[in-house]
Amino acid sequence: MKNLLLILSLFAVSCVQAEKPKKPTYTLTDEQLLDTVQYYTFQYFWKGAEPNSGMAPERIHIDGIYPDNDAHIITTGGTGMGLIGILGAIERGWISRQEAVARFEKMISFLEKADRWNGIWPHWLDGKTGRVKPFSPKDDGADLVESAFLMQGLLVVREYFKTGTEAEKSIAERIDKLWKEMDFAFHTQNQNVLYWHWSPRYQWEMNFALEGYNECLIAYVLGAASPTHSIPAEAYHQGWARSGGIQATNSGAFGFPLQLKHNGAEQYGGPLFWAHYSYLSLNPKGLKDQYADYWQENVNQTLINRAWCIQNPKKFKGYGENLWGLTASYSINFYDAHRPGNDTGVISPTAAVSSIVYTPEESLKVIRNLYENYGEKVFGPYGFYDAMSPEHNFFPQRYLAIDQGPMVSMIENYRSGLGWKLFMQIPEVQAGLQKLGFSYQPGN
Repeated sequence: MKNLLLILSLFAVSCVQAEKPKKPTYTLTDEQLLDTVQYYTFQYFWKGAEPNSGMAPERIHIDGIYPDNDAHIITTGGTGMGLIGILGAIERGWISRQEAVARFEKMISFLEKADRWNGIWPHWLDGKTGRVKPFSPKDDGADLVESAFLMQGLLVVREYFKTGTEAEKSIAERIDKLWKEMDFAFHTQNQNVLYWHWSPRYQWEMNFALEGYNECLIAYVLGAASPTHSIPAEAYHQGWARSGGIQATNSGAFGFPLQLKHNGAEQYGGPLFWAHYSYLSLNPKGLKDQYADYWQENVNQTLINRAWCIQNPKKFKGYGENLWGLTASYSINFYDAHRPGNDTGVISPTAAVSSIVYTPEESLKVIRNLYENYGEKVFGPYGFYDAMSPEHNFFPQRYLAIDQGPMVSMIENYRSGLGWKLFMQIPEVQAGLQKLGFSYQPGN
């Protein structure tokens, strides 16, 4: 805490159009560096929140240019990804429990009244009205995956507050009600697989089945864990695991094998958010089932991603041990799911930063390089900007919630294990994992 106060005395953050933090005149220790990155990234979900809902805006553009003037559009999944970061801010003394309670009361009041279908929220909501903002023409209703990302964070909040003051217990109880209203079974269409989208106008026309492996594992874990609308184990094994077809043979690269077929990216693995989104609360360390050891899978996917950037087959400027990390983010073509094999020369800071749980030393080198050598070109009032490229002189001053959330929550998980500990102790989660055939031995 003393180190943080020293750092914060040199930095100033106000609201959305905050002054950029100034670089201190001395070298930060690793702990001070993580304090700094975590604190400013947390501000995306605190001072950067949409005022009426208290939830995370889909994006914040420091350059002030918004597509369709959408600064008031909030993201359900992106909000959920940052909730562990808010709890971490309580633990680190950056905000009080009372301030956090007030914020969560605002969020939950908004979510209780916002558009839902069978208890499932859409991807985007209008923060002013609570009405759906279509993500695409037919994606104008229930989004199971984004709602799962939201609920995994809310359940951690429920655990954190469930034995607290009356106000805190009330938050936990209201989250519990929202959780029990989520109808995962409806999203199976009476088949042994989960479907991503349902629309009040188009029903199941998008017809997107959740088949692995990608970022969607948490939807199956929560579906099996639901105390009211649970899915059968067969949905996981026949749907997600493709009746065993999810397992890979001779997959991987650079000496790091992959146990699972990464959809459309089997040799090198998918974009690194596949190792992040479902694991912000679900602890992969010691988590295994008949298909994979999830810790080893995520570590190896990260190491493959890093090794690709070090090999740098396209000879992009800046790439190396101190600058690696390919995942979905803003790009030179607006937005791209960067990965080995689909590499445009754009580094997404969230890739290496959020991977700190898997590759602490390697990720810290990237964090320090970005902070010390690129400075204000890549670091602003809400932490690292979404993307950068020395090759293309591309340094957009823009943020996306779905990239900020994994950074702040994974840094906290790396430092204290807070989100992982709370989520993995939830009785329904433990029962759901057992139902699907998972074993979990923390510390292994």
